[in-house]
Amino acid sequence: MRVLVKGAGVAGLTVAFELAARGVTVTVAEMRHGLGGNASWFAGGMLAPWCERESAEQPVLDLGRDAADWWDAVLSGQVTRAGTLVVAAPRDAGELDRFASRTSGHRRVDENEIALLEPDLAGRFRRGLLFPDEAHLDPRQAMAALHDKLATMGVKFHFGCDARPVSGFARQIDCMGMAAADDRLRGVRGEMLILRTPDVSLSRPVRLLHPRFPLYAVPRTDHRFMIGATMIESQSAGPVTARSMMELLGAAHALHPAFGEAEIVETGVGVRPAFPDNLPRVETDGEIIAINGLYRHGFLLAPAMARQAAGLVFSQDRTTELAHETDGQRRSA
Repeated sequence: MRVLVKGAGVAGLTVAFELAARGVTVTVAEMRHGLGGNASWFAGGMLAPWCERESAEQPVLDLGRDAADWWDAVLSGQVTRAGTLVVAAPRDAGELDRFASRTSGHRRVDENEIALLEPDLAGRFRRGLLFPDEAHLDPRQAMAALHDKLATMGVKFHFGCDARPVSGFARQIDCMGMAAADDRLRGVRGEMLILRTPDVSLSRPVRLLHPRFPLYAVPRTDHRFMIGATMIESQSAGPVTARSMMELLGAAHALHPAFGEAEIVETGVGVRPAFPDNLPRVETDGEIIAINGLYRHGFLLAPAMARQAAGLVFSQDRTTELAHETDGQRRSA
C-alpha cells in the first residue's frame, strides 16, 4: 500500500513512522523547503500531560500520558525524564494553589527541596510543585532524528511541494496544520525566545506562574534555554512584538536575574492550529485522513493521533467520518 503524508511537522513525521513500521510505502510532501519554520519548529517539547491539564480538557492527559514512552522507544536518548517543576513568587502563592487544584500527578516541594532539584533556584522560591513523571525533548533534534530514521526505513521526502491533489496513492493523510482547507480552524500565535547564559543551569522545564504572563523555561544544550510562550488569538506569523519580548524577558528575569544578562540567540513565532474546543481530531473523508488541531500540544499528542490515523488507513470504512477518541471522551466527561 502506498500512502502520501502531506506535511512534515510533528504530526506528519509521527504518522509516517507509524505507517512505515506497519510496512506501508510512505511518501511525505512538504510545502516548505526543509523541516524548519513550521509550528513544530518553535515548540517547547514538553511532554507534560499532567501540567497541561491545568488549562486543557481530560483527553489531553489521557492521550498524552504515553507520549514520553513513544518518543523514547522511537528515538532512544532524545527524551529527558526529569519531571517538571512549577514555582511562583511568594506574592503569587494563590496561583500555585490554583494550579495544584486543577492538576494531578504532582507533589508539593518546599524551599529546601527546590534547592536540591535546581540548585540555581536556591533561595528564590519557597514553594513549588514537582510533576515527577513528566519529560521533555528538543523538538528540532527530535524532528531531525525522526526524519533520518524514516529515510532509513524507506520513506521518501519531497520538500518545496504545493498542496494540489496527488493521484497514485491508496490513502492520503493531511497533516498541514493551518495550511489545511478547514474553516473550523483558528490560529493561536505562540512567541518564544532562545536565551544563552552560562550562569544558569536547569535540569528540567521550570514553569513560573504569574497572573498575567506565566512562563516556562526549557533547558537545551550549550547553556541555551527556550523561553515561552505567549498564546495570542491570531494567525499572524510576523515577528515577536515588543510587548511580548518585554513580558517574556521580564518573566525570565523573575525566574533568575542572570537571564537579564543572557544573549538573545533567537526569537520565533509559531501559529498553532486549534479547533474551537482546543482538542485534536483525526477524521476521514473518502480516501483522505486528516490530523489537525494539535494546538499547543503537538509533541505531546502527535503519537496518539498518529496511531489513530494509522488504524484508519487499514479501515474498510472510507465514506463516513469516524468518531475519534476525543469525541468519546468528551461525551463521557
